[in-house]
Amino acid sequence: MLKKSFIGKMLDYAVSCGADYAEVFFEDVERTEINLVDMQVTGCACGRESGIGVRVFWGLESRYLYSADTTEEKVLKLLKEHLDTRGVFGKRTPLSKVSPHGIVIPGRYPRETELKKKISFLREGISAGKSEENCIVQGRARCTDTDQRVQIANTEGVYAEDRRVRTRVRFTMVAADEGYESRQTGYAGPGVMGGPEFLESDILIDRVREAAGSAKRMLGAQPCPVGRMPVIIANGFGGLFFHEACGHSLEGSSVANGCSEFADKLGEKIASEKVTLVDDGSIAGEWGSLGIDDEGILTRKNVLIKDGVLKSYLLDRLSAKRMGLAPTGSSRRENYRFAPVSRMTNTYIAPGTDRFEDMVGSVERGLFVKDINAGSVDPVTGEFNFNTGETYLIEKGKITVPLMSATLIGTGREILPKVDMVSDDFALGQGYCYAGSGQIPIGAGQPAVRITEMTVGGKEL
Repeated sequence: MLKKSFIGKMLDYAVSCGADYAEVFFEDVERTEINLVDMQVTGCACGRESGIGVRVFWGLESRYLYSADTTEEKVLKLLKEHLDTRGVFGKRTPLSKVSPHGIVIPGRYPRETELKKKISFLREGISAGKSEENCIVQGRARCTDTDQRVQIANTEGVYAEDRRVRTRVRFTMVAADEGYESRQTGYAGPGVMGGPEFLESDILIDRVREAAGSAKRMLGAQPCPVGRMPVIIANGFGGLFFHEACGHSLEGSSVANGCSEFADKLGEKIASEKVTLVDDGSIAGEWGSLGIDDEGILTRKNVLIKDGVLKSYLLDRLSAKRMGLAPTGSSRRENYRFAPVSRMTNTYIAPGTDRFEDMVGSVERGLFVKDINAGSVDPVTGEFNFNTGETYLIEKGKITVPLMSATLIGTGREILPKVDMVSDDFALGQGYCYAGSGQIPIGAGQPAVRITEMTVGGKEL
């Protein structure tokens, strides 16, 4: 970790250039990734890197510099080369320690478990998945773990250290019929903010068996119908739908510039009263959580939409400054090479009171989407599209035949008011989000929800 005296020199130089705010971010991170196909290890990589990023504000203008060489001589030279003097010489507040939330204390750190042991757990998972169903012809596993130590300090007096340990396993099970004419895959990707003890939990075996069952159920799937129809999205990582459909449009990096369909709509009703949307980076042990955000602010529970009314945005320091609001502990980045911006953590629709059986029973003809593979959105227009995973047709109030992947199309502004049923079977899933400040771990969750009507792309039955 960096000496506080060195951090002080960087901040002092920034204010000597007339900056009204400066921030230092240092990270030292170890990563491991293991890939298996059936019992065979196909790849294994371990690495460690460190780096530093310095961000400076002059009013609403910002500049970001970074370096993999963290020696005092190199970094101070970088600042002198790229920070031009402007404004009046300022002062900084003496550094005072901020203690992060105790999000999790790992049972073990990643380096304390041998690679051989990690590989054996992955093999056990693949074996459990392949033995679950006779039609499973291949199992794949990928395990990633990270141990990231960070220091964050700024001219407002913040000094914080945090250690972020994450472990995630992704299983893909492949099913085929007798003639190999149909092949389908089932996927599971559980993850935690925690250490390699997660590999020993029953969660992995349960999830890989679910993936095997999903692959089997999708054998013989029919083409998906097209057109406007009711859609029910299952609990868990189905929450990625709202992450994309409205979450990105509520991030300050879009809202502060007026580049969001929800800009200037605080206090307005933008969704059905059934919808309460929350982003919470302080949930203990969750994949998308942080003890502090990447600007040194404690993470917290942010209620974005309450009973359909827009209550808050997700704001980093710069976007908050532009909007005359306070930051919300939502600033994130992939690593030191990226300046932090407002990003989601664990985003979810709060549980409702409707029953899943009543949702399905109310649909004459529509879709049941058990999981979503991926999605994207244009925050300016709110236009989104999603590729579904395990999907079924609903006919006369019953879930019937499996369907090939569908595409869900619409805008957040159009869809949010059409959520008319929200169940109580809440679950949270894990994944990654890709945006301006890189790839970050996120949680996305919800109970099952029903959307009265939306556009579905596919092929006619």
